[in-house]
Amino acid sequence: MTADRLRFVLFLNGVFILALAVAMLVPAMVDFAVDNRKDAVTFMSSAAISGGLGALLIAAFNQEKIDLTDRRTGLLITVSAWLSVSFVGAIPLFNSGLQLSWTDAVFETASALTTTGSTILVGLDNMPQGLLMWRSLLQWLGGIGIIVMALSVLPALRVGGMQLFRSESSDISEKPFPKVRQIARNILIVYVSLTLACAVSLDLAGMSTFDAVNHAMTTIATGGLSTRDASIGFYNSLAIEIVTIVFMISGALPLATPYSS
Repeated sequence: MTADRLRFVLFLNGVFILALAVAMLVPAMVDFAVDNRKDAVTFMSSAAISGGLGALLIAAFNQEKIDLTDRRTGLLITVSAWLSVSFVGAIPLFNSGLQLSWTDAVFETASALTTTGSTILVGLDNMPQGLLMWRSLLQWLGGIGIIVMALSVLPALRVGGMQLFRSESSDISEKPFPKVRQIARNILIVYVSLTLACAVSLDLAGMSTFDAVNHAMTTIATGGLSTRDASIGFYNSLAIEIVTIVFMISGALPLATPYSS
């Protein structure tokens, strides 16, 4: 691999890290809204650290246009991106009042991002809302794929990203659109629409609005993280279980299917 391509890998990792830093502002706002200033400050400081690292990588390794046609480069970007965002996403958990070790914080973050659904946390019912939102948001981002999210902005970075899409996606069918950005945009539209529909349905089925939003993100991601130790069993509601089943199946389907006909 040439030095230019390695520089590009580091540059793109900076983009991912910077995007994750912006995402940290969401749980910070949630904590501010419920007057939990301590955790809000934790997320803000974590966002500043992550944003600084991402900006540094972008500034240090920025370069002219690169056509991403080498499969090895695409695979390296995919692997390194998942590793970097797992480590960076663990910063708020490590700095929180949960007193997690760095290993546990990275495990929880990687489990969320990869939609594995395993957790080492207990006492979710009484956990600060910002931390619960961060876990759900990580899983939601992992469900659509960090790489797929990035594909929507790669053209603006003068990068051809179909090879990157193939290295990230398990879908080996013919691409339904001629341009990567169009693929990413339409997948994102379907993903967000399903999430909103799931949140509204869960709210109508009896969940609190906060729980409905969190469960909607993890349901569509098919990861299953919850805001309750007993998960949806806490509600003992057939309506909630039916909504969850329907949207888990919807989230498991190829997200480009509605546009491919």
